[in-house]
Amino acid sequence: MKRIVLFASGSGSNVENIEHYFRDNPEVSISCVLSNKKDAKVFERCNRLNLNAIYFNRHSFYNSDCVLNILKSFNPDLIVLAGFLWKIPDNLIANYPNKIINIHPALLPKYGGKGMYGMYVHEAVKNNNEVETGITIHYVNENYDEGAIIKQAKVALSPNDTPEMIAEKVHHLEYEHFPKVIEQVLMGT
Repeated sequence: MKRIVLFASGSGSNVENIEHYFRDNPEVSISCVLSNKKDAKVFERCNRLNLNAIYFNRHSFYNSDCVLNILKSFNPDLIVLAGFLWKIPDNLIANYPNKIINIHPALLPKYGGKGMYGMYVHEAVKNNNEVETGITIHYVNENYDEGAIIKQAKVALSPNDTPEMIAEKVHHLEYEHFPKVIEQVLMGT
């Protein structure tokens, strides 16, 4: 049995998509969802999906081993950042080398780094008149959005696309590719 722990900061749409993908797979289990936002909608989704969910604060993440100890208790094979916005601290990276992956809503190295998330990315893509955008699934290291790339998927843009339309196109790519890549990384294929 392969165990996944998910981190999320927002609504949890990727969490739900990942849960649906693995629901009938006896070889994969979502052990827990961890969130840094007490009022995040992901908690409602976890309750509905019958997923274990835990809140943690900034101090327990950056200034103690609290989150590390939680992770160790679940013994994850893979940690997946599914819409999680904080930089991962060194103690987690050191304990889980090449076992933490993230999805970014752009084709890295473009539009990555601190402050580049969600609509900020899509607005930047629009403002620069890009003809394509996409997603990047990558390993997490000590720098924002600089870990080794596992997969990128692209989508064409038209000059009439608004940032909201770009976001919708990117969400489709996330839902299509992220669970499959998680499975490939878990199974070593």
